[in-house]
Amino acid sequence: MSESYSVLMSVYYKEKPEFLERAIKSMLNQTVPPEQFIIVEDGQLTDELNEIIDAHEAGQPQLFTIVRNKKNKGLGLALDDGMKECRNELIARMDSDDISMPDRCERELKVFEEHPELDIISGAINEFQDDISNVVSVRRVPEKQDAIKKQMRRRSAFNHPAVMYRKSSVIRCGGYGSSARKEDHDLFSRMMNMGCKGYNIQDPILWYRVGADNIQRRKSWKNVSSYIVIMWINLRRGYCSLGDFLFVTAAQIFYFIAPVWLIEKLLKKYYRD
Repeated sequence: MSESYSVLMSVYYKEKPEFLERAIKSMLNQTVPPEQFIIVEDGQLTDELNEIIDAHEAGQPQLFTIVRNKKNKGLGLALDDGMKECRNELIARMDSDDISMPDRCERELKVFEEHPELDIISGAINEFQDDISNVVSVRRVPEKQDAIKKQMRRRSAFNHPAVMYRKSSVIRCGGYGSSARKEDHDLFSRMMNMGCKGYNIQDPILWYRVGADNIQRRKSWKNVSSYIVIMWINLRRGYCSLGDFLFVTAAQIFYFIAPVWLIEKLLKKYYRD
């Protein structure tokens, strides 16, 4: 590939050290390795997490850039801090508990090389429990621009843990900002409505870690209300219709009050393979 890229990861104290180590290694072992690896410490971390980050920084100081935030800012603001330190135009997002497939970045770089008009790329992801051999579902996203823009009216059309985007495009659209939740949906909505172009690889490119209690943890009112707030903002911006806003609001309230078994059944039927 002709273009270099930076990896952008944020870590906070609740992460498990073994998950972080495997996430980092999955990016270091890419078929096209990164030119820079940025890790944002979002607040004070545990000694075990610090040991892993410090070891990588000491071992490859020319590769790793560590941003140390004394206080937890939240994912969006932490990523904005890290983006300021990216020295490459292309940035590969990576969560601290997922595992990228070895050719993930090579495939994304190839799409950028063949279609330089694009601003953001992601792909399908395998959701797994405990081990990557235990894939419980596949989360797919629409492939091309028209379908992406249509889906963005109600929910994110990109899998955030697997995105690669242009730094200049993200900054031009305002970055992640301070949204408490759904910062990715907020950013990607702005990007699509400010003229950015996207594409999604249809095969899985990342293993996304989910727990048996994944749905239960997301049923908090904070998650639900944040989604509704983002949709209200999008409605005022003209990014979605009143019908879209009402649909998502009703769906989120249902998500909050419905039993987990029913949500699991509906997700598998309509949103997962």
